[in-house]
Amino acid sequence: MKRSAEPFGRLPRGETSMYRNYTAVIQAGGRGTRMRELTKDLIPKPMLPLNGKPMIQRQIENISGYGVSEFIIITGHLGEKIREYFGDGSKFGINIHYIEESTPLGSAGAFYYLKDLIRTENFLLVYADVMFCLEWNRMIDFHERNQGKATLLVHPNGHPFDSDLLIMDEEAHVKGIDFKSNERSYWYENCVNSGIYILSKDILEGMSAAEKLDLEKDILSPMMAENNVYGYRTPEYVKDAGTPERFHRAEAEQAAGIWERRCLNQKQRCVFLDRDGTVNQYRGLIYQEEQFELEERAAEAVRRLNEAGYLAIVATNQPVVARGLCDIEEVKEIHRKMQVLLGNQRAYLDDIVFCPHHPDKGYPEENPKYKIVCNCRKPASGMIEETALRYNIDLAESYMIGDSTADILAGRNAGVRTILVLTGQAGKDGKYGVKPDSIAEDLLDAVMQIIGNGDFHDE
Repeated sequence: MKRSAEPFGRLPRGETSMYRNYTAVIQAGGRGTRMRELTKDLIPKPMLPLNGKPMIQRQIENISGYGVSEFIIITGHLGEKIREYFGDGSKFGINIHYIEESTPLGSAGAFYYLKDLIRTENFLLVYADVMFCLEWNRMIDFHERNQGKATLLVHPNGHPFDSDLLIMDEEAHVKGIDFKSNERSYWYENCVNSGIYILSKDILEGMSAAEKLDLEKDILSPMMAENNVYGYRTPEYVKDAGTPERFHRAEAEQAAGIWERRCLNQKQRCVFLDRDGTVNQYRGLIYQEEQFELEERAAEAVRRLNEAGYLAIVATNQPVVARGLCDIEEVKEIHRKMQVLLGNQRAYLDDIVFCPHHPDKGYPEENPKYKIVCNCRKPASGMIEETALRYNIDLAESYMIGDSTADILAGRNAGVRTILVLTGQAGKDGKYGVKPDSIAEDLLDAVMQIIGNGDFHDE
């Protein structure tokens, strides 16, 4: 099975104190000019109350819940307000040190002052306008397993077109950053650089003075050529709340419980999606990106899953690889197009997994490497089951939506509920004598049944 995400460490639920030997650094020194209509320039942006608590306090509570007790807050504009509220951190059960930027030093210039404050081998770094609810053990385990100099949290979002994206290889090395200022006339992965990092203290050693520095361009980019930077993929709640619109959206999602539900210490609800005939128009074997077009209401369907807090994961058979019609990279290019088309309509997939195998031999130009019997090709349930392990998915509360009997049987084999859509093959492939739990006109109709705004059409 080929997938778009590397596996995480899987640690026991509730194990939250094994990583006390970390320091957390919060970059809170910006002027917050985009948020002036909310701050009125009377408080710093990190102190904006989000459902009763300052944004920065919600960050501290999530991090300290995993045993981290040493914090360093880099302040600037109106930084005294942060000091007045948190003090030395004792009333919050933590220790806080402060670095004050009298003049702006960019995203990494103040790192020079960290050398004498950080006594741990690694430290966490977050930007104060990023809201998140993370199971930190997983990211820390990933970082320590790979032993890189830096680990960047990467996730999909609903606006990749105006986000910095990470370019990653199969081993999760970050090879480059596709900055949002770039003119993008190409298909790209929805792999957004979130503003959350784990960094080795070693990166501080070469700093001889405080000077204006950009973390990505001046520090991380040179390290990427040496394969010292990794990307940790997660579908957990991570949102840039740096504009009034995004702040209010994060506020509503916190009130609705979406932050906590998306944390991987909680069982996840997922909707697994077939690709051809369900997400995109059915055109037989698709092996060129020009052949790929979304179903008319697919983006709205995926966006509604995103908003409802379900994981949305494509699980698709792609025998075009085994048959020699295209290679793995060409399938990934098709998937990059799918991500861009969805992202243009503010929808995103949490992952894409595909099976490149086919059991039958004898096709012209077939690739014998992939002509095997596997446990990932639907109706086998391997893709669903492995993804469920990776993302702590509760299969009993999850769904498979597809247009073929192979999709329905795969869902049955995995123990999820199944919905057949009447697009694509509409179940007329006739391969397996199995009935779905429900029938829907298209993907949006199926999603509306799931999230409760439609009628579940039991068979």
